[in-house]
Amino acid sequence: MTSELPKTKGIIQAKKNLEGIIEVTPLKLNQILSDETGAKVYLKREDLQVVRSYKIRGAYNFISQLTKEQKKLGVVCASAGNHAQGFAYSCQLLKIHGVVFMPSPTPRQKIDAVRRIGKNFIEVILSGDTYDDAKSAAQKYISTHKKILVPPFDHTLIIEGQGTVAMEILEQIGKKKIDYLFVPIGGGGLAAGLITYFKEFSPNTKIVGVEPLGAPAMKVSLEKNKVVTLSQIDNFVDGAAVKQVGQIPFQLCKKNLEEVVLVPEGRVCTKIMQLYNSDAIVLEPAGALSIAALDYYKEKIKGKNVVCVISGGNNDIGRMPDIKERSLIFEGLKHFFIIKFPQRAGALRQFVTKVLSANEDITLFEYTKKNSKESGPALVGIELKYKDDYDLLIKRMKKYKVDFVPLNDNPMLFNFLI
Repeated sequence: MTSELPKTKGIIQAKKNLEGIIEVTPLKLNQILSDETGAKVYLKREDLQVVRSYKIRGAYNFISQLTKEQKKLGVVCASAGNHAQGFAYSCQLLKIHGVVFMPSPTPRQKIDAVRRIGKNFIEVILSGDTYDDAKSAAQKYISTHKKILVPPFDHTLIIEGQGTVAMEILEQIGKKKIDYLFVPIGGGGLAAGLITYFKEFSPNTKIVGVEPLGAPAMKVSLEKNKVVTLSQIDNFVDGAAVKQVGQIPFQLCKKNLEEVVLVPEGRVCTKIMQLYNSDAIVLEPAGALSIAALDYYKEKIKGKNVVCVISGGNNDIGRMPDIKERSLIFEGLKHFFIIKFPQRAGALRQFVTKVLSANEDITLFEYTKKNSKESGPALVGIELKYKDDYDLLIKRMKKYKVDFVPLNDNPMLFNFLI
């Protein structure tokens, strides 16, 4: 790693290095988001990039500038996501042997994708249960085999590669002024690259960093005025869920970010569903962060030109049911209860016909009859048509003397049972 801050001339050189390697991804006005916010909202579509994320920009810029001797030694990275794919694609293009360390629980499709993209130039080693375990194993491997580590974000060349996103945005927007730029933050490499270029060529643009609520590494670091390591995080927004941001990104974000907005994971899921249903855009959770932050800025951005960086679209279709459910829970449209039903004929029928209305549907019902008991608990999930129907549902449950415990606001019970 180098502590040298990235420079605009380095970003310009990176743009040349990446010619013919990456896609110049589109910058498109999104009419639905514009109508919702009263602003002109442009989406920088890095989900349409080669390997479906911006990570190829930094990885290729770094590896392509290694010396011949370093390239012969080979390169190593630790990642379970987009950095691994960008790394693998770079190795395949440059014909360099690369080793990717991934946590053992990494889904098979991600492992297969890295191998497919890297072809015979990539070796995948599964190690440990977490990213930190894989990173530790990679560092030990490097010290033994004398190979070069390709970091995911905390290196000048990586940041300058990511900074080419900023060059494209300003070229594509033309003479229009960009008032606000929303960028997702994981380790901070993308934000650092955008800051470096914008502060010279569009200094009046206000840059807003966006992190998931369950992994606020940059927000906490800025508040503490130093890089801190979070003890635990929510890994749901996996492309942006890190325990520690980079030192270089921290320096640049500290001086140049308007602020860091924390977005609940449920709101991210709502935006994923919205973009899919309205525009057929498939985003990974980290890719929806910048859009999810717009709701917090509606008053400030009204009438302004706004750019949201869509960082990636590597979403596993198997996650969609979970994404939908998280969205419904966040929007107040799905609720879970423990309900104690009397063990008599007709008890469930009364609940369905008297307590539930036409706007409510049972989506989960788990019940085991208990012998020699007057009543038995059931786990019940109820989906509402409208958020305001919840209060009416509770009133009817009390009216008919239903014995119930709400679970949505009880994290311990909810996580144990759902």
